[in-house]
Amino acid sequence: MSEHRITDLPDPTEFARFKPGFGLRFILTVDTEEEFDWTKPIAREGHTVHTVTRLARFQEFCEGQGVIPIYLIDYPIATSPTAADILRPAIAAGRAEVGVQLHPWVSPPFEEEVNEHNSFVGNLPEELEREKFRRLYDAIAENFGALPRIYRAGRYGVGPNTGTILSDHGIAIDSSVRSSFDYSAGGGPNFRDHPLQPYWLNRSRGLAELPLTTVYWGVLRQFGPVLYPALWRAPRLRGALARIGLLERIPLTPEGVTAEEAIRAIDIAVDDDLPVLVFSFHSPSLAPGYTPYVRSEDDLDRFYDWWREVFAYLRHRGVAPSSVAEIIDSIELA
Repeated sequence: MSEHRITDLPDPTEFARFKPGFGLRFILTVDTEEEFDWTKPIAREGHTVHTVTRLARFQEFCEGQGVIPIYLIDYPIATSPTAADILRPAIAAGRAEVGVQLHPWVSPPFEEEVNEHNSFVGNLPEELEREKFRRLYDAIAENFGALPRIYRAGRYGVGPNTGTILSDHGIAIDSSVRSSFDYSAGGGPNFRDHPLQPYWLNRSRGLAELPLTTVYWGVLRQFGPVLYPALWRAPRLRGALARIGLLERIPLTPEGVTAEEAIRAIDIAVDDDLPVLVFSFHSPSLAPGYTPYVRSEDDLDRFYDWWREVFAYLRHRGVAPSSVAEIIDSIELA
């Protein structure tokens, strides 16, 4: 594997190991971002940051559950005084953590044309990707009072230069790889065959990959990596296979996934001894009307109920909450 190419498949010898006693863990990542119309083409203007006020409730909820949320912040949030006022005390106290999420279309400098290809930041020239990252990183460090150690590219759009840029800024964990998903049709990366296990991108510089967790469930799950992509032109058939228990792709997110489905995915991940489960969602889902997943207050209540049920089941299966700091401290370099 090329040392810094996050898009390459890792060699199994690069799979990360954790110190004895680490056990099974999970992290909760929040793609903390501006609101925009998901049905329209990506645009540089027209977004809002109204939902940052809802971060206070979610932070309080996580603290009550003993979970440290990891807020992956993009530029409109990094420069929002309200977001900083809400999250900075929790970050300072170790009750939350902050990371970087780069949406290139709203991150200065604005030198590229806004289109789908350029929405994957790894497609940009290295100098431009680096400068966008640097300005965002600096804004987060200044306004939130902590140096980010984890990164996720917006739209999971890493490229050939991303690993080097992350290492140069002291990032220890990338979590841009969305295993079992393929974004190449729009010009993005293909993670269809990437593993779920954490692995080293650059061991000598301490940069590891922590893929988002997605599993295949059903009688045909062992054929999922081959069969599911082959059915991309037949979404109804995919749905039929899921309904009759033959094959289902389940990412660990409350967005479009029921708690019952997530619990099935947790069982598979635990039975496969996956050391770290990675959950994620988009922060605009914390208020009604900004994402397709939370349209009403009832939807929002169900959103929180989803987390309550999932957290309870994780405790039942012996999967403890973790944090970026703990993972960095627990991963073995040798």
